[in-house]
Amino acid sequence: MYKDSQLYVAHCAEGPIHIIGKMANRHGLIAGATGTGKTVTLQVLAETFSEAGVPCFMADMKGDLSGISQTGRLSGFIEKRCTEFGIDAASLQFKGCPVRLFDVYGKKGHPMRTTVEQMGSMLLSRLLDLNDTQSGVLALTFRIAEDEQLPLVDMKDLRLMLDYVAKNADRYSTTYGNVSTATIGAIQRSLLTLAEQGGDKFFGEPAFDIYDLLQTENGRGVMNILAADELMLQPKLYSTFLMWLLTSIYEKMPEIGDMDLPKMVFFFDEAHMLFKDTSKALTDKIEQIVRLIRSKGIGIYFISQSPSDLPEAILGQCGNRVQHALRAFTPKDQAAVKAAAQTFRPNPAFSTEREILELGTGEALVSFLDEKGAPSVVERAKILFPLSQIGAITDEQRAELIASSRIAGKYDEAVDRESAFEKISKQREKAAAEAAEAEAQEQAERERVLKEKEQAKSAKRSSGMKKSIIGSIIGTAATYFAKTLAQQMARKITGGTVRTTTKKKKTTTKKKR
Repeated sequence: MYKDSQLYVAHCAEGPIHIIGKMANRHGLIAGATGTGKTVTLQVLAETFSEAGVPCFMADMKGDLSGISQTGRLSGFIEKRCTEFGIDAASLQFKGCPVRLFDVYGKKGHPMRTTVEQMGSMLLSRLLDLNDTQSGVLALTFRIAEDEQLPLVDMKDLRLMLDYVAKNADRYSTTYGNVSTATIGAIQRSLLTLAEQGGDKFFGEPAFDIYDLLQTENGRGVMNILAADELMLQPKLYSTFLMWLLTSIYEKMPEIGDMDLPKMVFFFDEAHMLFKDTSKALTDKIEQIVRLIRSKGIGIYFISQSPSDLPEAILGQCGNRVQHALRAFTPKDQAAVKAAAQTFRPNPAFSTEREILELGTGEALVSFLDEKGAPSVVERAKILFPLSQIGAITDEQRAELIASSRIAGKYDEAVDRESAFEKISKQREKAAAEAAEAEAQEQAERERVLKEKEQAKSAKRSSGMKKSIIGSIIGTAATYFAKTLAQQMARKITGGTVRTTTKKKKTTTKKKR
């Protein structure tokens, strides 16, 4: 319930407990063991923000949060709570919130996509679980793609870009650094694994516009609910998706300073996944974003089982806290309870550590920031009940919400524009055509030269034959003329006819009578 810039979310022995509107962007934490009421607390907070005109984003792990779209109803539990809180049950106005449903896989809501280049090499390296060397080569590939104006939109763009870099490694080594074929192969295998898990559906266009999350309807903030039941089966993809969303909001939202209410509130369920197996560089970046994003009017509320699931630097920025019960069956559990108790400003009336163990379902230790930004003394309280439906909606109700959404059809059909894959393919086709043409020209030139050689040889043979025939004719003629001349000379000498005969290499000359 929202009134006078205060969000009523719980009730203690001293009366109502509110989050002050201008302190709501100072982030928060909802913690507690499974089954202690974290999901209902999240729904109450989100419903209250919606009533105040603040849009929210939340991941729905089991489908339970989708009920916030439907009108709730009076129950015996709510009547009991009304009596405890001093609320007139007859005055309650049960109603659902304006809701938009999303799904990375596009099955239970509008698709949410981003491009490979918008994801960035750092987040993608985490998603692919790459080592430092592989991450370096991936970052190099992104840089080359940017320098050569080869847009990386979807997975096929990145796969072909990696192949392109590998085949041109010698050309890039002096400018960008060495590229190992084995490293490229390892990245390609990781991409194949991601595709088999359905992660490739997250990359493409039209890319999601984060301003579609910042909407109101009839003065109420829209609840943007991500169907995460299937996404949760791929923890790396889930956590990387949330980090991408947070990073995109941080980079695109303008600075607006302090406001009476947040511009938007994010609820990150299973928050421990954001930091599990995360490199120090990425953890530092997340910490920086969480620290600075509140100046852009964004509040972040982490939901996890224990405060120790969050890095100390981020936990210290969560000024608004709701701690449900924890269980302590082992020394490790007891240490976690003690650590959780130490995150609150003590209340002299009770032991915080003991109270954490004794809380019932729907009860919590609550501490919100006061008007000066200081944490209030922790109070044991009961969380307010939601006015919307608790529990999942039907498939028919889900389909109706999707069809009636203001962004229906905007992201439904994927668009495959010209990007790195098409450009590199065209380059290779052009190079292949030019190579084929050059080869054809070389072949034609070889055939021409060979033909000329054959013609020269043929001409030479023909010339030799002519010379041989002419020589033979000349030789015969010369012999004939020589014989004739000799006979003529002999006649002149002997004064008669001379007949020459040859027998056994002897020549006789007879005088004609």
